[in-house]
Amino acid sequence: MASGPGRARTLLEDHGNIQLSSNLDEPVNPTGSFFARSTGRKREEQMKANLVDRRAVLKTMSAAAAAAFAARPQRTAAQQVKWSAGTEAPKLRAPADAADCHHHIYDAKYPVDPRSTLRPGDASVEDYRALQRRIGASRNIIVQPSTYGTDNSCTLDALVSFGPTARAVAVVDTSISDAELKRMNGLGVRGIRFNLAQAGATTPEMIEPLAKRVNDLGWHIQVNASADKIMEIKDILNRVPSPIVFDHLAHIPEPDGTAHPLFGVVLALIDKGNTWVKLSGAYADTKVGPPSYSDSSAVARAYVQKAPERLVWGSDWPHPGERDNKPDDAILFDLLLDWAPDERVRNRILVQNPEALYGFPKSA
Repeated sequence: MASGPGRARTLLEDHGNIQLSSNLDEPVNPTGSFFARSTGRKREEQMKANLVDRRAVLKTMSAAAAAAFAARPQRTAAQQVKWSAGTEAPKLRAPADAADCHHHIYDAKYPVDPRSTLRPGDASVEDYRALQRRIGASRNIIVQPSTYGTDNSCTLDALVSFGPTARAVAVVDTSISDAELKRMNGLGVRGIRFNLAQAGATTPEMIEPLAKRVNDLGWHIQVNASADKIMEIKDILNRVPSPIVFDHLAHIPEPDGTAHPLFGVVLALIDKGNTWVKLSGAYADTKVGPPSYSDSSAVARAYVQKAPERLVWGSDWPHPGERDNKPDDAILFDLLLDWAPDERVRNRILVQNPEALYGFPKSA
């Protein structure tokens, strides 16, 4: 083959790649060669641009996915909570705005009532917040313990610290002024407690006059008493105008359980439309014990079957009556899976009923 000025190797473009032609007999077209090189460069630049765009899209998608994952509610890692056994989170996922309707706060800086017999160690606001993180409840009811008598300073200071997601139940006697009741109402107090299980600040004779006064504020009276004592004061309880709340399953004795006359008395009060029961303190009257508390659990299930609209749940943290062996709060919370297997009923007990009883804003 002859070679000369009219013969030369030509650059050919093939799918964006520059290749060297081996056909030396093909005439050279300088215009076509320039066009091929130009087209190749353009396609190569477009490919690079597409690659950059694709990387940007993938980066954006990854960031969005990470943000979505971070926004999901995360289960609390295992942790030890003061005054509570165990470390694992409960199996039951608390619904949004779930309320723990019975716990206490203790602080040694506040003076104790000299008549009190239960004097636990400090159980602070921050300690309780650790329990909230463990079980998932976001609303809470602080109950004035017998330790401080009618000096509600510790409970009210804690109420202020917790803010709008908390309410409180105070302890008062007949010397309380209307102005002080109104002040406590403004802070978030929604009831008064008669702890007749412990000798101390309140007596059965105070129930009727105080119930009339707090009823005007929309409050309830809360009763913690043995079965015998409740049977003794049942006529008083039938006369009070205010709502009544019984602590700890109303202390139905075991092993009688629902066969005990007290269960019928409590149901009759519920049927009148102004009585509530706290599903709390499964350990208080059990003869079986953890983890099932099967005897107390039978009572709790009976309440759920009879009157789910009149029940709230409480942890009773820091479990002041259990001095030696503190219970596992995750196990106590998980008892609700047995007591109220229907999720809608559980949500009513944990969310809607506390909203009605304590005046929390209604959940979305």
